[in-house]
Amino acid sequence: MKLITVTDMQALIRRVGLEPFLALAVDAIEDYLRRWPELQLSPRHAFHYPFGVTELMPCADDRLYGVKYVNGHPGNPAQGKLSVTAIGLLADVPSGYPLMISEMTLLTAVRTAAVAALAAGLLARLESQRVALIGCGAQAEFQVLALASRLPVTEVSYFDIDGAAMDKFAGHLGHRFHLRRGQDIADTLRDADVWITLTAAKQHQSLIDEALLRPGVHINAMGGDCPGKTELSPEVIHRCKTVVEYRPQSELEGEVQQTGAASVHAELWEVLTDQRPGRDDDDEITLFDAVGIAVEDLAVLDLVARLAERYDIGSEVTLVPDLADPKDLFSLVTGD
Repeated sequence: MKLITVTDMQALIRRVGLEPFLALAVDAIEDYLRRWPELQLSPRHAFHYPFGVTELMPCADDRLYGVKYVNGHPGNPAQGKLSVTAIGLLADVPSGYPLMISEMTLLTAVRTAAVAALAAGLLARLESQRVALIGCGAQAEFQVLALASRLPVTEVSYFDIDGAAMDKFAGHLGHRFHLRRGQDIADTLRDADVWITLTAAKQHQSLIDEALLRPGVHINAMGGDCPGKTELSPEVIHRCKTVVEYRPQSELEGEVQQTGAASVHAELWEVLTDQRPGRDDDDEITLFDAVGIAVEDLAVLDLVARLAERYDIGSEVTLVPDLADPKDLFSLVTGD
């Protein structure tokens, strides 16, 4: 079985290149979503606490099974810890044998940005060049770089209540895009074609005043991922054509937990496969209400397994015993 550590993931991404790796992740998620009827999935299993959440996220097809352990603790950065950490397991369905254990802290950032880019490519105006980012935490740079794989992004305005986070963001991407530091949310959104909300606070928020909405804007709402945690008001949601990843999970955890099933236009796979329309015209306001689902994790675990094999990255570990007699497990511990 393959073990992919954080160091291995760093080596793999650097070998491929970050932007090409993000583009491959977008393609991998698209491929899996096109096969939606073949997948077995369920809403994630979550334990909620006042200070955060821990979750298990399973998904499978007839070939591979994937499950991710992940947490979300918004207060962790104040203690010098990441707010999100994750570990993933990939297994062979026909035998049930584990194939790979992988770090997924970096990979979760990649897959979250990748599905957002896929959604924006389907729902935003194709000529969208200007992006506004609200929230400059650990996910911010990944979001913009992934988006640039599907839209012709040239300008990025950005805002965070933490000035150091804005400095960090500008330091990483100032060489790649024309950046504008926003004074507040309204100033940041001004003139942008795609708006990304990416905040961590575990509470109901109304980051965008309804009066700020403009014809043709697309919104990627990325921060909501558990009950009681949202970024947009019901009034803003009702003004948008809203696409979610997976209705049973989104209605519990997404922006639409406030507005109910009637406010959902489609699941992303339905738009991708032309079963439901995406953007109808250049004036329509569209919203991708993202919570993160296990299909995306399975897709990127599969991608990493294939790339790790190609580039000989990771190490082999033994977690399943190799027995001459598969029925005689007892002898393994007794030595008989």
